[in-house]
Amino acid sequence: MTAYYAFTDFDGLNFPPHWIGTQNFSTLFRADPQFWPSVANTLWWVLTSVPTSIVVGVLLALLLNRRVRGLGIFRTVFYLPAMVPFVGGSVLFLWLFNPAGGAVNSILGGLGLGSPGWFSDPGWAKPTLLLLQLWQVGPSMIIFLAGLQDIPAELYEAASIDGASAFRKFCYITLPLLTPAIFFNLVLGTIWAFSYFTQALVVSAAPSSLGGAHAPGGPADSTLFYSLYLYTQIFQNFRLGYGAAMSLLLTLVVIILAAVLFRTGRRWVFYYDHQA
Repeated sequence: MTAYYAFTDFDGLNFPPHWIGTQNFSTLFRADPQFWPSVANTLWWVLTSVPTSIVVGVLLALLLNRRVRGLGIFRTVFYLPAMVPFVGGSVLFLWLFNPAGGAVNSILGGLGLGSPGWFSDPGWAKPTLLLLQLWQVGPSMIIFLAGLQDIPAELYEAASIDGASAFRKFCYITLPLLTPAIFFNLVLGTIWAFSYFTQALVVSAAPSSLGGAHAPGGPADSTLFYSLYLYTQIFQNFRLGYGAAMSLLLTLVVIILAAVLFRTGRRWVFYYDHQA
Protein backbone atom coordinates (compact mmCIF):
# COMPACT_ATOMS: atom_id res chain seq x y z
CA MET A 1 0.00 0.00 0.00
CA THR A 2 2.88 2.37 0.75
CA ALA A 3 4.28 1.75 -2.74
CA TYR A 4 0.86 2.50 -4.21
CA TYR A 5 0.27 5.64 -2.13
CA ALA A 6 3.70 6.94 -3.20
CA PHE A 7 2.20 7.62 -6.63
CA THR A 8 -0.93 9.38 -5.33
CA ASP A 9 -1.87 12.62 -3.57
CA PHE A 10 -3.38 10.69 -0.64
CA ASP A 11 -4.07 12.87 2.44
CA GLY A 12 -5.42 10.12 4.70
CA LEU A 13 -9.00 11.43 4.53
CA ASN A 14 -10.26 11.51 0.96
CA PHE A 15 -10.83 8.20 -0.83
CA PRO A 16 -9.94 6.98 -3.32
CA PRO A 17 -6.54 8.63 -3.67
CA HIS A 18 -5.88 10.45 -6.93
CA TRP A 19 -3.13 8.88 -9.05
CA ILE A 20 -0.47 11.49 -9.90
CA GLY A 21 2.31 9.26 -11.19
CA THR A 22 5.86 10.32 -10.30
CA GLN A 23 4.90 13.83 -9.24
CA ASN A 24 5.79 13.20 -5.57
CA PHE A 25 9.29 12.08 -6.52
CA SER A 26 9.74 14.99 -8.91
CA THR A 27 8.75 17.43 -6.18
CA LEU A 28 11.13 15.78 -3.73
CA PHE A 29 14.17 16.03 -5.96
CA ARG A 30 13.46 19.35 -7.68
CA ALA A 31 11.11 21.56 -5.67
CA ASP A 32 11.37 20.68 -1.97
CA PRO A 33 13.79 23.04 -0.20
CA GLN A 34 13.98 20.85 2.91
CA PHE A 35 14.47 17.45 1.26
CA TRP A 36 18.17 17.76 0.47
CA PRO A 37 19.07 19.28 3.87
CA SER A 38 17.32 16.31 5.53
CA VAL A 39 19.31 13.94 3.31
CA ALA A 40 22.56 15.75 4.16
CA ASN A 41 21.83 15.66 7.89
CA THR A 42 21.03 11.94 7.70
CA LEU A 43 24.20 11.14 5.75
CA TRP A 44 26.22 13.13 8.30
CA TRP A 45 24.61 11.12 11.05
CA VAL A 46 25.27 7.75 9.37
CA LEU A 47 28.90 8.58 8.60
CA THR A 48 29.65 9.86 12.10
CA SER A 49 27.44 7.97 14.56
CA VAL A 50 28.01 4.47 13.16
CA PRO A 51 31.85 4.51 13.10
CA THR A 52 32.16 6.34 16.43
CA SER A 53 29.69 3.98 18.11
CA ILE A 54 31.69 0.99 16.86
CA VAL A 55 35.01 2.46 18.02
CA VAL A 56 33.70 3.47 21.44
CA GLY A 57 31.88 0.15 21.82
CA VAL A 58 35.06 -1.82 21.05
CA LEU A 59 37.17 0.29 23.42
CA LEU A 60 34.67 -0.11 26.26
CA ALA A 61 34.41 -3.85 25.61
CA LEU A 62 38.21 -4.18 25.75
CA LEU A 63 38.23 -2.21 28.99
CA LEU A 64 35.47 -4.32 30.54
CA ASN A 65 37.04 -7.60 29.40
CA ARG A 66 39.96 -7.19 31.79
CA ARG A 67 40.12 -9.11 35.04
CA VAL A 68 39.76 -6.51 37.77
CA ARG A 69 37.95 -6.45 41.09
CA GLY A 70 34.31 -5.35 40.85
CA LEU A 71 34.16 -5.98 37.10
CA GLY A 72 30.45 -6.84 37.25
CA ILE A 73 29.70 -3.46 38.81
CA PHE A 74 31.60 -1.60 36.10
CA ARG A 75 29.80 -3.54 33.36
CA THR A 76 26.45 -2.71 34.91
CA VAL A 77 27.31 0.98 35.24
CA PHE A 78 28.41 1.28 31.61
CA TYR A 79 25.32 -0.55 30.37
CA LEU A 80 22.77 1.30 32.53
CA PRO A 81 22.33 4.29 30.15
CA ALA A 82 21.05 1.86 27.52
CA MET A 83 18.17 1.02 29.87
CA VAL A 84 16.99 4.64 29.84
CA PRO A 85 14.18 5.19 27.29
CA PHE A 86 15.10 7.40 24.35
CA VAL A 87 12.70 10.14 25.44
CA GLY A 88 13.95 10.07 29.01
CA GLY A 89 17.58 10.19 27.93
CA SER A 90 16.87 13.10 25.59
CA VAL A 91 15.13 15.07 28.34
CA LEU A 92 18.05 14.35 30.68
CA PHE A 93 20.51 15.72 28.11
CA LEU A 94 18.31 18.77 27.56
CA TRP A 95 18.62 19.49 31.28
CA LEU A 96 22.36 18.81 31.42
CA PHE A 97 23.17 20.83 28.27
CA ASN A 98 20.71 23.67 28.79
CA PRO A 99 22.61 26.85 27.78
CA ALA A 100 20.78 28.78 30.49
CA GLY A 101 22.11 27.25 33.67
CA GLY A 102 22.64 23.62 32.65
CA ALA A 103 25.12 21.55 34.61
CA VAL A 104 27.58 21.18 31.71
CA ASN A 105 27.75 24.90 30.92
CA SER A 106 28.05 25.72 34.62
CA ILE A 107 31.15 23.52 34.80
CA LEU A 108 32.59 24.87 31.53
CA GLY A 109 31.93 28.44 32.63
CA GLY A 110 33.69 27.81 35.94
CA LEU A 111 36.71 26.55 33.99
CA GLY A 112 36.63 29.53 31.66
CA LEU A 113 35.94 27.39 28.58
CA GLY A 114 32.86 29.23 27.29
CA SER A 115 29.22 28.22 27.13
CA PRO A 116 28.09 26.57 23.85
CA GLY A 117 24.46 26.69 22.82
CA TRP A 118 24.27 22.89 22.41
CA PHE A 119 20.82 21.86 21.15
CA SER A 120 19.81 25.49 20.49
CA ASP A 121 22.88 26.17 18.31
CA PRO A 122 22.90 24.91 14.68
CA GLY A 123 26.62 24.20 14.93
CA TRP A 124 26.37 22.18 18.13
CA ALA A 125 23.01 20.42 17.82
CA LYS A 126 24.15 17.33 15.88
CA PRO A 127 27.43 16.86 17.84
CA THR A 128 25.43 17.01 21.09
CA LEU A 129 23.06 14.36 19.75
CA LEU A 130 26.17 12.30 18.96
CA LEU A 131 27.21 12.57 22.62
CA LEU A 132 23.77 11.28 23.58
CA GLN A 133 24.20 8.41 21.13
CA LEU A 134 27.59 7.45 22.60
CA TRP A 135 26.19 7.65 26.13
CA GLN A 136 23.75 4.88 25.19
CA VAL A 137 26.27 2.67 23.37
CA GLY A 138 25.68 -0.20 25.81
CA PRO A 139 23.96 -2.69 23.42
CA SER A 140 26.81 -2.70 20.90
CA MET A 141 29.33 -2.80 23.74
CA ILE A 142 27.73 -6.01 25.06
CA ILE A 143 27.92 -7.62 21.61
CA PHE A 144 31.60 -6.72 21.33
CA LEU A 145 32.21 -8.04 24.84
CA ALA A 146 30.60 -11.36 23.91
CA GLY A 147 32.78 -11.47 20.80
CA LEU A 148 35.92 -10.88 22.85
CA GLN A 149 35.04 -13.63 25.29
CA ASP A 150 34.56 -16.04 22.39
CA ILE A 151 38.19 -15.66 21.29
CA PRO A 152 40.20 -18.73 22.43
CA ALA A 153 42.74 -17.90 25.15
CA GLU A 154 45.28 -20.32 23.66
CA LEU A 155 45.74 -17.99 20.68
CA TYR A 156 46.97 -15.25 23.00
CA GLU A 157 49.14 -17.75 24.86
CA ALA A 158 50.75 -18.91 21.62
CA ALA A 159 51.34 -15.31 20.57
CA SER A 160 52.96 -14.53 23.95
CA ILE A 161 55.32 -17.49 23.52
CA ASP A 162 56.30 -16.10 20.12
CA GLY A 163 57.04 -12.72 21.73
CA ALA A 164 54.13 -10.77 20.28
CA SER A 165 53.40 -7.39 21.85
CA ALA A 166 49.97 -6.38 23.10
CA PHE A 167 49.49 -4.21 19.99
CA ARG A 168 50.33 -7.06 17.63
CA LYS A 169 47.97 -9.38 19.53
CA PHE A 170 45.20 -6.83 19.02
CA CYS A 171 45.96 -6.38 15.30
CA TYR A 172 46.42 -10.05 14.40
CA ILE A 173 44.15 -11.86 16.87
CA THR A 174 41.58 -9.62 18.55
CA LEU A 175 40.56 -7.44 15.62
CA PRO A 176 40.23 -10.22 12.99
CA LEU A 177 38.25 -12.46 15.32
CA LEU A 178 36.04 -9.54 16.34
CA THR A 179 35.03 -8.76 12.74
CA PRO A 180 31.76 -10.79 12.93
CA ALA A 181 30.60 -8.63 15.85
CA ILE A 182 31.80 -5.49 14.05
CA PHE A 183 29.88 -6.52 10.93
CA PHE A 184 26.74 -7.22 12.95
CA ASN A 185 26.84 -3.82 14.64
CA LEU A 186 27.73 -2.11 11.36
CA VAL A 187 24.67 -3.48 9.56
CA LEU A 188 22.22 -2.83 12.39
CA GLY A 189 23.78 0.54 13.19
CA THR A 190 23.53 1.69 9.58
CA ILE A 191 19.88 0.68 9.29
CA TRP A 192 19.06 2.34 12.60
CA ALA A 193 20.99 5.51 11.74
CA PHE A 194 18.97 6.03 8.56
CA SER A 195 15.77 5.91 10.62
CA TYR A 196 17.07 8.13 13.46
CA PHE A 197 14.08 9.99 14.84
CA THR A 198 13.06 10.00 18.50
CA GLN A 199 15.95 11.87 20.12
CA ALA A 200 16.04 14.47 17.35
CA LEU A 201 12.32 15.15 17.72
CA VAL A 202 12.48 15.50 21.51
CA VAL A 203 15.45 17.87 21.68
CA SER A 204 14.41 20.02 18.71
CA ALA A 205 10.74 20.35 19.63
CA ALA A 206 11.49 21.18 23.28
CA PRO A 207 10.86 24.80 24.36
CA SER A 208 13.74 27.25 24.29
CA SER A 209 13.58 27.53 28.08
CA LEU A 210 14.55 23.84 28.28
CA GLY A 211 17.42 24.22 25.84
CA GLY A 212 15.57 23.02 22.74
CA ALA A 213 14.89 24.73 19.42
CA HIS A 214 11.10 24.93 19.82
CA ALA A 215 10.59 23.48 16.32
CA PRO A 216 10.98 19.92 14.99
CA GLY A 217 14.25 19.75 13.09
CA GLY A 218 15.58 23.01 14.49
CA PRO A 219 17.54 25.09 14.99
CA ALA A 220 17.83 26.14 11.34
CA ASP A 221 17.04 22.59 10.15
CA SER A 222 20.30 21.34 11.71
CA THR A 223 18.52 18.30 13.22
CA LEU A 224 16.03 17.79 10.40
CA PHE A 225 16.87 14.15 9.74
CA TYR A 226 15.12 12.24 6.98
CA SER A 227 12.77 10.30 9.28
CA LEU A 228 11.88 13.45 11.19
CA TYR A 229 11.03 15.26 7.96
CA LEU A 230 8.99 12.22 6.91
CA TYR A 231 7.11 12.44 10.21
CA THR A 232 6.28 16.12 9.75
CA GLN A 233 4.99 15.53 6.21
CA ILE A 234 2.64 12.72 7.28
CA PHE A 235 1.47 13.71 10.75
CA GLN A 236 1.62 17.50 10.58
CA ASN A 237 1.00 18.30 6.93
CA PHE A 238 -1.19 15.22 6.23
CA ARG A 239 0.67 14.55 2.97
CA LEU A 240 0.50 10.77 3.21
CA GLY A 241 1.21 10.21 -0.46
CA TYR A 242 4.27 12.44 -0.25
CA GLY A 243 5.42 10.67 2.91
CA ALA A 244 4.88 7.29 1.27
CA ALA A 245 7.20 8.37 -1.55
CA MET A 246 9.82 9.34 1.02
CA SER A 247 9.34 6.00 2.82
CA LEU A 248 9.75 4.08 -0.41
CA LEU A 249 13.00 5.90 -1.20
CA LEU A 250 14.35 5.26 2.28
CA THR A 251 13.49 1.57 2.07
CA LEU A 252 15.23 1.18 -1.28
CA VAL A 253 18.36 2.98 -0.07
CA VAL A 254 18.60 0.85 3.07
CA ILE A 255 18.10 -2.38 1.09
CA ILE A 256 20.83 -1.41 -1.38
CA LEU A 257 23.28 -0.43 1.37
CA ALA A 258 22.58 -3.63 3.32
CA ALA A 259 23.22 -5.65 0.17
CA VAL A 260 26.51 -3.81 -0.41
CA LEU A 261 27.58 -4.41 3.19
CA PHE A 262 26.83 -8.13 2.95
CA ARG A 263 28.59 -8.33 -0.40
CA THR A 264 31.74 -6.56 0.75
CA GLY A 265 31.67 -8.22 4.18
CA ARG A 266 32.85 -11.46 2.60
CA ARG A 267 36.23 -9.85 2.04
CA TRP A 268 37.00 -8.72 5.58
CA VAL A 269 34.80 -10.65 8.03
CA PHE A 270 36.67 -13.64 9.47
CA TYR A 271 34.80 -16.53 11.08
CA TYR A 272 37.09 -18.62 13.28
CA ASP A 273 36.57 -22.39 13.33
CA HIS A 274 37.04 -23.53 16.93
CA GLN A 275 37.25 -27.15 15.83
CA ALA A 276 39.89 -26.59 13.17
